[in-house]
Amino acid sequence: MFKEEAIEKIKKKKAEWKEKVLDKTLAKRPEMREEFKTGSNIPVERVYTPEDISEMDYVEDLGFPGDYPFTRGVQPTMYRGRFWTMRQYAGFATAEESNKRYKYLLEQGQTGLSVAFDLPTQIGYDSDHPLAQGEVGKVGVAIDSLEDMEILFDGIPLDKVSTSMTINAPAAILWAMYMAVAEKQGVSFDKLRGTIQNDILKEYIARGTYIFPPKPSMRLITDIFEFGSKHVPKWNTISISGYHIREAGATAVQEVAFTLADGIAYVEAAMKKGLDPNVFGQRLSFFFNAHNDFLEEIAKFRAARRLWAKIMKERFGVTNPRAMMLRFHTQTGGSTLTAQQPLNNIIRVTIQALAAVLGGTQSLHTNSYDEALALPTEESVRIALRTQQIIAYESGVTNTVDPLAGSYYIEWLTTKIEKEAMKLIEKIDELGGMVEAIEKGFVQKEIQDSAYRYQVEVEKGEKIVVGVNKFQIDEDLSGLKLLKVDPSIAEKQVKRLHELKQRRDNIRVKSVLEDLRKAAQDESVNLMPYFLEAVKAYATEGEICDVLRDVFGVYVEKIVL
Repeated sequence: MFKEEAIEKIKKKKAEWKEKVLDKTLAKRPEMREEFKTGSNIPVERVYTPEDISEMDYVEDLGFPGDYPFTRGVQPTMYRGRFWTMRQYAGFATAEESNKRYKYLLEQGQTGLSVAFDLPTQIGYDSDHPLAQGEVGKVGVAIDSLEDMEILFDGIPLDKVSTSMTINAPAAILWAMYMAVAEKQGVSFDKLRGTIQNDILKEYIARGTYIFPPKPSMRLITDIFEFGSKHVPKWNTISISGYHIREAGATAVQEVAFTLADGIAYVEAAMKKGLDPNVFGQRLSFFFNAHNDFLEEIAKFRAARRLWAKIMKERFGVTNPRAMMLRFHTQTGGSTLTAQQPLNNIIRVTIQALAAVLGGTQSLHTNSYDEALALPTEESVRIALRTQQIIAYESGVTNTVDPLAGSYYIEWLTTKIEKEAMKLIEKIDELGGMVEAIEKGFVQKEIQDSAYRYQVEVEKGEKIVVGVNKFQIDEDLSGLKLLKVDPSIAEKQVKRLHELKQRRDNIRVKSVLEDLRKAAQDESVNLMPYFLEAVKAYATEGEICDVLRDVFGVYVEKIVL
């Protein structure tokens, strides 16, 4: 990209600068640390010049927005044509309470919904199950049946809104409920837009809301790919998630590597089933975290986009450019929020959201400042949404595409992250692929080591967390208004569930569940139509999952130390 003689001239000038300017300054005023590093432990030089990116080929490595390898973005005009989808992750208590919050957020200018389910829903138990006790409606909304889903989206036309649902092990069942609601609203499947997370591999790695062993879980995922390709063409059938991997303690490099390695496993599984990556590849989406190392985060998003495009083209032989695009949702880093001086979290979230936008995200969730203490209030979630809106409408960063392209540091760091992530992917390949790497504990160990290193740095004061290990103050948070979920909601939810079971056609429920059992026993059968029939008969999520537990078994975690 640069002429050789220009690079030589820069080298010579840099040597002169070091001798005549830099060394004198350092003699008078040494730098604060001997070595500067990114959050991923990548050493950072004092200054970057064209010499550091002299091997970069503009056309091959950067190209233009909307064009392979998509380093500069997946759309030719990016935010000049349309801002990212602004969606706040929300859900708590009952379907009625969450429905009110969704309508409030839409009134405030949110452009997409993001559903948070409570833990019993995430692991396939109804609200009256003994293991659900104390958890109903606590970290998300409780959904036991189609009736709850109908209430959740009451008055919200599903052909007008894009919906993301953070659900994994029972994703197929909750997606079937969503489609059944659409049918009742008179909305055809081909009008539905949104995403189900549906990423079970990261549950084994980092999050823990798995139900079934890996093999049948992968079958459910590829069944969703197949059904979506044929019947719900605008729906993203998976959101391959690095978010939770990062929250578990991974670095930015590990987040890219393990997320894309999960993506490789899903593509391989789908191709083994006979699906065409040129088709289902267009509906793969990704989900990344945004932390505080602002420039590393921007470079991370750019590196991930370029690396995925190369993987799809070179590894899987994909020829459709749309199937090479890495489209992603970003959520600001929940684990970076502090309970101390919670208003500081507004600044953290702003930095992280700006990094996501400068990195080219398609969708964004900004955390609320009080989330280290409780579920967000209406006020705190409104400020979080306003953060996105101020970046979009006031900051000016959306006026041109990929405005930091050409920065010597950003380009060098983008390439560095890509190379380091690729090394980890190659290591996973050597271990036999992502499923095998998880079973051998490699991925979990890598993340644990990074999390431990970070914690040691914080405790030693080598990494500063404002308000936590420096700039502390005496503070009284008793006056802070926090959202508290009414403990009586569990009782109401269970009552509604029992009334439903008495009211529905239980002979039909028994019949559809038996049909599902037989279908689950035959690996060649796509289970999505059976889930649809079951939920439309008002079989509950717990009842459906119990059938699958009987057929598939239950996964038991292997302890990795």
